[in-house]
Amino acid sequence: MKMITSDAHESIQYAISHVFPEVPWQRCQVHFSRNIIDKVPKRCQEGLRTELREMFACETLEKARDRRDEILNDYREVAENAMECLEKGFDSAMTVMIFSQTTRKALRSSNHIERLNRELKRRSNVIGIFPNSESLLRLMGSVILERNDVLKERAQRLFYQPTYREIMHKSDELRKIAMEQRQMLAA
Repeated sequence: MKMITSDAHESIQYAISHVFPEVPWQRCQVHFSRNIIDKVPKRCQEGLRTELREMFACETLEKARDRRDEILNDYREVAENAMECLEKGFDSAMTVMIFSQTTRKALRSSNHIERLNRELKRRSNVIGIFPNSESLLRLMGSVILERNDVLKERAQRLFYQPTYREIMHKSDELRKIAMEQRQMLAA
């Protein structure tokens, strides 16, 4: 495992740092944006949402930091709590910046696992009540196997050889980020 992407739940961060100490954590940029937007007055939400997308799409981490600083200056007076959230969570949401733009898109959010959870819930809701735990496991297992087949086809497009090589080539940088994140959690 090279990197874990999730929301900012403290228990998840703790578990990652203890179970996978050499694996860095990427804060889901979608969840992070929602956390920020939820703290902003309605009249400012759409503008800020656009600016956050621009920040996440920057070519380099330095440009993203500059964009973040502009956003902080623009919104600090109208949304102090939101800007505090942006400041505190920025680094953990930018772990993917060590990768190319193409690779970042696949790793920047936890949408794929969210989609799987929705599909599992949708399928279990159809059944309603399961006669036993084995029948639940059979259904969930078959849904996951089905999803795995779909992902195998997509994986050839998402994680083709150059992308895979890029991820593997960044192993040392990823371990360094993981160590920095562990130190920040300990502080």
